[in-house]
Amino acid sequence: MSELRQRKKDATETQQDVSEVKATSEPKNQLTSRGFYAIILFVIAFAAYQYPSFIHDWLGLSESETLHGTRPDSIVDFSADIFKRDAVVEAFKYAWAAYERDAMGDDEYHPISHQGSNLTKPGGIGYTVVDSIDTMLIMGLPDEYERAKLWVANDMSFDRDAPFSTFETTIRVLGGLLAAYHLSGQDPLYLEKATELGNRILPAFDTESGLPLSLVNLAEMEGVPDKDNSGMISTAEAATLQLEFRYLAFLTDEDIYWEKAERVMAVIKQARMSHGLASIFMTQDGRFATSAIRLGSRGDSYYEYLLKQYLQTNQTEGVYREMYDDAMTGIHDHLVQISPSSSLTYTAELVPERKGQGLQWRLVPKQDHLVCFLGGSLMLGATTSGALVHPVSVPPRPEELTEQGKRDWKTGIELIRTCMATHDTQTGLSPEIAHFRTQNDNLEQLAHMPTDWYIKGARPGGPTPFDARYILRPETVESLFIAFRLTGDVQYREYGWAIFNAIEKHCKLESGGYAGVMNVDAVPVEHDDKMETFLMSETLKYLYLLFADVKVLPLNEYVFNTEAHPFPVFMSNIRTGFS
Repeated sequence: MSELRQRKKDATETQQDVSEVKATSEPKNQLTSRGFYAIILFVIAFAAYQYPSFIHDWLGLSESETLHGTRPDSIVDFSADIFKRDAVVEAFKYAWAAYERDAMGDDEYHPISHQGSNLTKPGGIGYTVVDSIDTMLIMGLPDEYERAKLWVANDMSFDRDAPFSTFETTIRVLGGLLAAYHLSGQDPLYLEKATELGNRILPAFDTESGLPLSLVNLAEMEGVPDKDNSGMISTAEAATLQLEFRYLAFLTDEDIYWEKAERVMAVIKQARMSHGLASIFMTQDGRFATSAIRLGSRGDSYYEYLLKQYLQTNQTEGVYREMYDDAMTGIHDHLVQISPSSSLTYTAELVPERKGQGLQWRLVPKQDHLVCFLGGSLMLGATTSGALVHPVSVPPRPEELTEQGKRDWKTGIELIRTCMATHDTQTGLSPEIAHFRTQNDNLEQLAHMPTDWYIKGARPGGPTPFDARYILRPETVESLFIAFRLTGDVQYREYGWAIFNAIEKHCKLESGGYAGVMNVDAVPVEHDDKMETFLMSETLKYLYLLFADVKVLPLNEYVFNTEAHPFPVFMSNIRTGFS
């Protein structure tokens, strides 16, 4: 018994000793554990901020919410579709061979009559040649490229005593030379030609406001007012010169090119209208004229270049992000519409009308094929200007985008759906202009009237309306290319392949080259005797890139001008008060 009592006593004393030690050490342990947990919470918070998509997956939330138009079950495969990519290359070679055979060096090509033409009587400046060179370099066509380069070196001349479009000459020829310089490994020939041309265009900016004149005489080196528009300049033409002149300034270290182009943007910003949108004409004193507001002709690339100027200098010029965001909100508030039957998203036009002593704006449910660039542009903007993290996932996750980014992404997806719907024609090609049905438009009284969209003036057995033509435009495939790069969704490649096959079936000529069609909703087709330069510079280039490996001209390293000439993203050392 004494031994038992002694063991109990020893055990009690041991427990007391342990309790005393525990009580003594508890404050120190609590401090240590609290510090440990604080560090863990900080690490989690930091990871959630820097890597939200990882935390989203870790918490098991990724399957419960996806961004509009994305498919969580789709497999992202950015490798080249070699068969389709190479088919596009063959199409380019077919188009170029016909042009080279019949019209080498001429500005434009007429494949049915097998001849070329120039934009002015004194001669041309090689629109088609220069527009096509970077496509050859991208596609890897050395023989065609060397012959085109030889023409530039020996036969290209800007000494033409006639007015040329300031806008078209800049985006096609200056842009083509700059892209060729970069993609050729900086062949000095192209920069020398680009600098010469840039100097010849510069006098168009010598106006009171700084807005360029619509035309420029390249030989005399002086701007020429556009008599057809009472001396006004279209907003898109004035605001779609900046990527080219800024890149030229970067390459030559000559600030004058940058300053002239940037001055235009400062004038436009100063002239801002209350809704953030731009009418399609500006007066030479720097005001928006009373004219239509639209995303189609004379308006389109103004909005396109707001985003692209922001991207060109690696998202360092916040003024362009502000202008872009402002304009996109205006578009959503005033132009974006939805058709009543199939809920097709489109952008309408605002047309000014005098009523008594006042002015009112009429909404017209009309969308040019040109507007189909906007779907891809909005998606690109959503993942850059509208992103909370950089880079975003592919496809993006909702938590990676701002509310505006998610709005723009959704609209971009839906605009592409609409543009593909307008390819639902007899040829599978889209018309130049589509009109959309609205509530209570009373058009159901007309025979054969579609329920969603229609070609104005089209009726069975009637004359071909002007809106029904397809002139080899690139805007839809441009958006498909961007959408595929941002989502990895194979449906965009499928859409592009369908459009390519429609072009091959209805636009390809047995005698060589391609031609537009007069009516997309009539077969057999009637051809227009013209192969637009943008077939080789844009349409086939974007189709090639759609099927090429994603490593070819990645979107985070290049910005495409409005003629699809790629310029590398750069960090500029030029800073003005505006930027």
